[in-house]
Amino acid sequence: MMTTSCWFVAPLSAIRAGDRGLAGGKGANLGELVAAGFIVPAGFVVSTRLYREALERAGLQAPAGDRLLTVRAAASLRSAIEAMTIPEELASQVRDAYTVLGEGPVAVRSSATAEDLPGAAFAGQQETFLQVLGADAVLEAVRGCWASLWAQRAVLYRERVGYRDVPAIAVVVQRMVASEFAGVAFTANPVSGVRDEVVIEASPGLGESVVSGVVTPEHVVVDGRGRIKERRAGGAGVIIRGQASGGVSRQAGGGSAVAGLDAGVVRELAGTAVRIAAHFGRPQDIEWAYDGGTLWVVQTRPLTALPPAPVKANRVDRAAGAVCAELVPTRPYPLDVTAWTVPGWFAILARMVWELAGVRIDVKAMFPESGGVVTQLLPPRPRPTWRTLTTPGRVRRRWRRYDPALWTRDPRFAAYEDRLDELAGQDPSAMSWSELMQVPAQVLDLMNAFVELRIDYLPAVAARLLRLKVLLALTGAGAQFWPLMSGAPTLTRAGNDALQAMAEQIRLNPQWRHAFTTLADDPLIEAVWATDTFDPLRAALRAWLKAFGHRETTSAALLCGPTWESDPQLLLGQLRALLSEPATPATMVDQRAAAQTTVVRRRRVRWTGTGEVILRAAAAAGAGMAFREDSHFHALRARPVLIRMVVEAGRRLHHAEVVGDPSDIYHLHLAELQSLGDPAQVGSPQKAEVQQLIRSRAATRAEFGQAPLISPATLNPGVRRPDPDALVSGTPGGGGQATGPVRVIREPHEFGRLAPGEVLVCPYTNPAWTPLFQRAAAVVADTGSFGSHAAIVAREYGIPVVMGTGIGTRVLSDGQRVRVEWCPR
Repeated sequence: MMTTSCWFVAPLSAIRAGDRGLAGGKGANLGELVAAGFIVPAGFVVSTRLYREALERAGLQAPAGDRLLTVRAAASLRSAIEAMTIPEELASQVRDAYTVLGEGPVAVRSSATAEDLPGAAFAGQQETFLQVLGADAVLEAVRGCWASLWAQRAVLYRERVGYRDVPAIAVVVQRMVASEFAGVAFTANPVSGVRDEVVIEASPGLGESVVSGVVTPEHVVVDGRGRIKERRAGGAGVIIRGQASGGVSRQAGGGSAVAGLDAGVVRELAGTAVRIAAHFGRPQDIEWAYDGGTLWVVQTRPLTALPPAPVKANRVDRAAGAVCAELVPTRPYPLDVTAWTVPGWFAILARMVWELAGVRIDVKAMFPESGGVVTQLLPPRPRPTWRTLTTPGRVRRRWRRYDPALWTRDPRFAAYEDRLDELAGQDPSAMSWSELMQVPAQVLDLMNAFVELRIDYLPAVAARLLRLKVLLALTGAGAQFWPLMSGAPTLTRAGNDALQAMAEQIRLNPQWRHAFTTLADDPLIEAVWATDTFDPLRAALRAWLKAFGHRETTSAALLCGPTWESDPQLLLGQLRALLSEPATPATMVDQRAAAQTTVVRRRRVRWTGTGEVILRAAAAAGAGMAFREDSHFHALRARPVLIRMVVEAGRRLHHAEVVGDPSDIYHLHLAELQSLGDPAQVGSPQKAEVQQLIRSRAATRAEFGQAPLISPATLNPGVRRPDPDALVSGTPGGGGQATGPVRVIREPHEFGRLAPGEVLVCPYTNPAWTPLFQRAAAVVADTGSFGSHAAIVAREYGIPVVMGTGIGTRVLSDGQRVRVEWCPR
């Protein structure tokens, strides 16, 4: 480690991990590799101090404090950096270091302080310049790296991952390796999460072709014993090579590296990668180059977004795990887990399983923590008990007594609504802290009362669905089951229809349509909610929010996601998404009518005279499906009461300077929050303790980044693909086939990006996503199962849907043309 903190330029051999502030993430990691004896191209680092000094002398200033520049201000700063001249006193230090290096071709790479972090790699966010030749060209490349710190993509990335410190940038300059082959190596499987595998991707020429995605590389998986367990040749692409005069050339024809990357090189690379991971104490994402019998390491960073290691699970565990993964698509915060996820939503599900099947589930064990943060989601382990033997009797009594078509007439439903109105009518801002802290228990008591009602009616739902399935199977009309179920009058469908009707009103009003198609989000929100022109639409929006605004946008099992009511931008974005063209002509009702006709015309149905029986059974089963959906809808009406309590508590903690931001409250457990006492009475020592706890948990959470909570290999061992050429596979939620370009939508704020006829690829779905199904050619989701809400609605729209792929959003990319189809196994 450098002994002084004021150096401008230093060789890699003098740098260590503790120099991150001056050398950036890339430079610090490379210095560690050199010190540990790994073969690294010689080079030097232009420090963040030189960057700051150059900006100061040019009269330029990066943002101060804990905020990021706006995109417009960042663009201005970037242009100024590109145009400035580096003072000769500083430039000479770079020239001298380049001379010592031999003045040959070099790679000039950005090494920002906001880079190669455990939870955010910042890969590709700043610039890299290859085959740079000459001191003047090196200085120009250094300035280009500095400017790229303020590129739009880099600024938006920092904002997305929650990076709030003032970033600075160093630059790494290394001798170029004229590689025969190059690529990346992951010391854990980034798809499955398996920790004792090394995944290698390689291609001829420079590694830039692999990391930039312009080639389909050779893919090799090496197991923990150093054996090659999987190998897939690369495809045609682009070879990138350095030119003697400087710069690189790109030529078509890159692809398989089988001829050059022999088994010995693969084993050497895997062994080197494992040793690097051991040195840093965590899985690594390594860039390497192979030339003339020498394996060079050119970069290493923590492997981010790594799924948890797979766990052994039987078929029942996996099926239950798929449902749970859909319910918890993002990592819950400590307050989520302790106030709602475990004692609320999942406890309710566990209680339903216990009451109906006599099977126990340990909900708390599903959410292991480290440092107060959930590390992964473990599949539930349903365990039968002696009570399971009495299940038939309990279920039979219920299905005979409770008719799902009449459930809203049950006095318990009226009592639920009365109590809910009472809780929802309370003003959190007028409550004492003690009263506020009692709200979670009050909401959970209300939910427990409601679940008793739901448990009583579910057996009849299952019985009616089973009866219809049997009747259709006996008459050879089994394929008509889901079409017969389509079009059931659910509240979800009513909400979707109301949205579509509003979109049609906007489409027919030239002034409204112009605003929705031309204004950015904030101006549109202001126009719709504050100008007389939109009075009729505003009235419709308020009516919709009153009826449906409590619905979740992320997950019913989490508190941290917004409701439609709390974020008007979501609703307007959904309307934008529905605006571009009318709803799909083939409606749900059309499917049901066609299915009814098909069934009654079947020869076996006519012979047995069972047509009316089947149609009555279908109507009863449809009422059961409506109960399943509508009771879920009503149960969620209690969730906003708890969310409003959390928002008010966060506001008070912030006002009393107990937390730095109101949203910091989510980093606390409910018991910790309740033990604080009135925020206005919290003393300085306790404030410091709380703030340190929040910082610690925020840092732990950041290390997990966007890593999924459960390994795809846990839910789908071997990631089975019916077709070896399939990019992804999963559970078919609906049949048929569709072809179209991919559109990856990761969150509700992106709904407006989906164009008609595109294949919707998403990490999860819930009822909030279903209006998009009117425009999508097909749906591919990372989580979910055949029986999920989204799968049911997709079947009703008659589009193919694949649930539980685990990797769809990571493998597929915008614009990629794919075919989605059901392949019988």
